[in-house]
Amino acid sequence: MKMKAIVMTGAGRPWEVHEVPVPAVEPGQVLVRVHASGMCYTDVWATQGYGGDIYPQTPGHEVVGEVVEVGAGVRSRRVGDRVGTTWVQSACGRCPYCRQNRPLSGQTAMNCVEPRTTGFAAQGGHAEYIAIAAEGTVLLPDGLAYADAAPMMCAGYTTWSGLRDAQPQPRERIAVLGIGGLGHVALQLSRACGYDTVAITHSADKHDLARQLGADNVVADGRELREIGGADVLLVTSNDFESAQEAVAGLRVDGRIVLCGLDFSRPFSISSEGVPFHMMRQRVIGATHGGQRYLSEVLELAAQGKVKPIVETFALDQAAEAYERLASGRMRFRGVFTPSHGG
Repeated sequence: MKMKAIVMTGAGRPWEVHEVPVPAVEPGQVLVRVHASGMCYTDVWATQGYGGDIYPQTPGHEVVGEVVEVGAGVRSRRVGDRVGTTWVQSACGRCPYCRQNRPLSGQTAMNCVEPRTTGFAAQGGHAEYIAIAAEGTVLLPDGLAYADAAPMMCAGYTTWSGLRDAQPQPRERIAVLGIGGLGHVALQLSRACGYDTVAITHSADKHDLARQLGADNVVADGRELREIGGADVLLVTSNDFESAQEAVAGLRVDGRIVLCGLDFSRPFSISSEGVPFHMMRQRVIGATHGGQRYLSEVLELAAQGKVKPIVETFALDQAAEAYERLASGRMRFRGVFTPSHGG
């Protein structure tokens, strides 16, 4: 049996649509008919070679769909279940990191000797079907549309984990830098929790939308943030580290900088101008997928209508167009592939 799948054929090469075999289901896995697969900028990094020589490979790690086959030994999933998976499906279970018995999270991918990573070590979700380690799936809440669920598997999961890791206290203020694929979700999550929320963006045309999504104030940079009283948590949802470094000027005493965005090509640094960072007792937190409990929480918020991603949908045959929009930054929020059989 064949299926359509988007394939990265080499570093820096455009995405292609191939006819490939439907993956066989191994013990411990489920076969999922993909209904929606979100596009993350990490897909661009992988295509450009930052994930190593993984070619040929199908990208995509915001995957949701319906279980159509259950592998041997699987007891937690059944045919017909609506499920999703993320970047990390499973760990080896035996290496020094795994023997610490930490939750399955983004840390697993960086520390386990042999993790199963969606779109990297294993086939990704930009396809009609995907075989997934059952332990790496979560059940989707009833009533949550697939196209809304897919971005929660990374964009929502990442920003919610970052917000939770910052441990904001009552009456504290959250600032969200970058109102794109992650940032527009982060604004809604901050509002859902009742925090005073500031959007930081240089894009004047996003000011009204930022307020609609939950921002109480909109500023252009750290200087303007400081002028309105500063913020306790700075959620960096962009890979524009230069803007992030400038925004630190608006961070309050004991503030937390949470790096949700990635830039493999340059480091994040802290300016020595103004009051020294260490004398402000501020902290930098590296945010990643924080564990399936956080993922379940953000999915429930989405099911309740507290957060709704803004998406552009594409058929698999539009792979080249979708990649160009994603890589160029013209995809302003979240792109989602909806294979032809999806609903």
